[in-house]
Amino acid sequence: MSATSVRIVAIIDDDHHVRESIQDLLETAGYVSVLFPSAEAFLSDLSNCSVDCILADVQMPGMSGIELLEVLEKKGNGPPILIMTSHADNQTRAAAMRHGASAFLPKPLDTNEMLNSLEQAVAERPRHLS
Repeated sequence: MSATSVRIVAIIDDDHHVRESIQDLLETAGYVSVLFPSAEAFLSDLSNCSVDCILADVQMPGMSGIELLEVLEKKGNGPPILIMTSHADNQTRAAAMRHGASAFLPKPLDTNEMLNSLEQAVAERPRHLS
């Protein structure tokens, strides 16, 4: 990625170690990350934070990743969202995809799968929506 095409990824997870690990990985892949401990924290900062993609955990205190998907789906024209979870089941996967998730990633995250899913989601998003 060139400096002119830097993409910003919001990482939403209640585990700060997970957020920081993903941030480190994305940094080496050329992305810039902004970290949020909850869906509510992300939504409260949404007006100040223009992101190209969101990586959100499913199970968090307060609003879940699926509930975040529902809120953003209603707003429309939002960034692509990749859902990650250590509790992958068909019902949760179906709910995530029904509400517009670009990918459903089981934890522990497979680095290649995550980066490929992220790259595809960001590439499909028109730049003027940022």
